[in-house]
Amino acid sequence: MSIEHRRDVIRDLTTFVVVARELNFTRAAAKLGVTQSALSYTIKVLEERIGVRLLTRTTRSVGLTEAGERLLDEAGRHLDGIEQVLTCISGHNDRPAGMVRIVASDHIAASVIQPAMVDVLTRYPEINLELLIDNAMADIVAERCDAGVRLGDHLASDMIVLPLGPELRMAAVATPAYFEAHGRPRMPADLNGHNCLAFRMQSVGNLYAWEFEKDGKVVSVRPQGQFVSNDPAQILVAALKGVGIAFMKEISVQAYLEDGRLERVMEDWCPGFGRYCLYYPAAKQPTAAFEVVLDTLRDGLQ
Repeated sequence: MSIEHRRDVIRDLTTFVVVARELNFTRAAAKLGVTQSALSYTIKVLEERIGVRLLTRTTRSVGLTEAGERLLDEAGRHLDGIEQVLTCISGHNDRPAGMVRIVASDHIAASVIQPAMVDVLTRYPEINLELLIDNAMADIVAERCDAGVRLGDHLASDMIVLPLGPELRMAAVATPAYFEAHGRPRMPADLNGHNCLAFRMQSVGNLYAWEFEKDGKVVSVRPQGQFVSNDPAQILVAALKGVGIAFMKEISVQAYLEDGRLERVMEDWCPGFGRYCLYYPAAKQPTAAFEVVLDTLRDGLQ
């Protein structure tokens, strides 16, 4: 095979991998900076070259054939490896450089990652950061992310896990005015009759049960109230407006507890339950840019 032919094959494979991952010609064309017609022609040439159909296309959707899935798995893995090597090489310059992709929940992204990254992006203009918000525990390998940040439970054994920050606690909170009007619950059973602001979990669709523990006794409470949301930020807004009692991570409401806008109850029923962890594949070789991001996150969560 000539050098020119190899170059064409690699280019076509790269194009196929982008289309296969996007499963959308419009998005893939925008990502590659080409027209949709040029993209379709490249895929057609590749299919003719190898003699099999890789994509199933209709007017409304794009899918992968069995051969396409196999090629995506193999070619995608090798192309990702080449990209990682190139990133590592570029990261060995005098100043850290390159792309770092991180996936995290909306809360940890807003409260920790974004503030910490402002300093990184200012001090290192050659570093680019892509932050993917996902509350459903995304697969960082499938999403082609360098690392993820979430509660350190149920992580795959092939991940390097680095604890970040202090142990987390939950807090039952409401405004002083709400407690003055409705009383202050002192134990989980006292929540009956209170307006509890419920969180609906996106992954399973169920309401999150409020779990309390004291002296080895565990109590689970199904929140009952006027307001339900799958967005913790909306629950916090409702609590600050005096609608009812919210049950949230202490770190999410700490500033409002300190300035008096919220007060907490049943603190002795809310022990620590874990901490945030940064995790990334053990097989991954961290770049200089990634190490800068990691060090900054560690500092931000101390």
